[in-house]
Amino acid sequence: MFRYGRVIYFLMLFVIAGLFSGCGSVHERGNYWVDDSHAALGNEPRVNFLIFHYTAEDEANSLTVLTGENVSVHYLINPLPDEISGKPVVLQLVPEDRRAWHAGASFWRGRMNLNDTSIGIELVNPGYHKVGTERRWEPYTDEQIALLITLSDDIIKRNQIKPENVLGHSDISPQRKVDPGPLFPWQKLAQAGIGAWPDAKRVTHYLAIRQLEITTDIAVLQNNLNRYGYQVPLTGMLDDETRRVVKAFQMHFRQADYSGIPDAETLAILDALLEKYRS
Repeated sequence: MFRYGRVIYFLMLFVIAGLFSGCGSVHERGNYWVDDSHAALGNEPRVNFLIFHYTAEDEANSLTVLTGENVSVHYLINPLPDEISGKPVVLQLVPEDRRAWHAGASFWRGRMNLNDTSIGIELVNPGYHKVGTERRWEPYTDEQIALLITLSDDIIKRNQIKPENVLGHSDISPQRKVDPGPLFPWQKLAQAGIGAWPDAKRVTHYLAIRQLEITTDIAVLQNNLNRYGYQVPLTGMLDDETRRVVKAFQMHFRQADYSGIPDAETLAILDALLEKYRS
């Protein structure tokens, strides 16, 4: 009788689950059930952006600051990462499903406060030091970049992050940030499938057109930067805010010259990026 009662009990559970499940399923959560068979079309991943930074500190200070109460990041990569069984070690300071405080006041493609929707990676690097009025930037190590590529590839695939949403702090906060700086190897990362990069042939195509223009239409430039993702004032004037956005764009895509002056090559690179990622 006891065994017969158990069979009836499980059959009843099966019927109840079937009634509620449809093509989905029903899950028991303690004192209630959840039916997930009615999936809404209006949804997207919580993680949409991957943001790179440099710490502007040494290893010890970087770890102290990033494990404190005021600023944090999901991952930290040292210049010469430790190894376990021949594999490099990255420091995870915040779980990916938790919000880290690395982006601050930020904007990309209509979204603000990107801490809510991003994963942040810090690389231990001093940034720059000044020699007179000139900034001397410090390079990243090969070991750092190799580990960064491996880590980023994993994050991007798991979260299906678009290439144009792999960014530097200076892209999302160009008025106040310059990291990861002009020595960050964006093109090398793009060749490894990490982030956006323009097609060289299309840049050459657009450059031939842009070189025919006598002057730069700043209103068009501002609109195109905004279309690609940057927050830029639509003033029609090359004001200080616009110059800083142009400089951030150049530090990402044209590192040989990041003066903030919008020349024909800068415009052509932007044209090629818009064609590739915003068509």
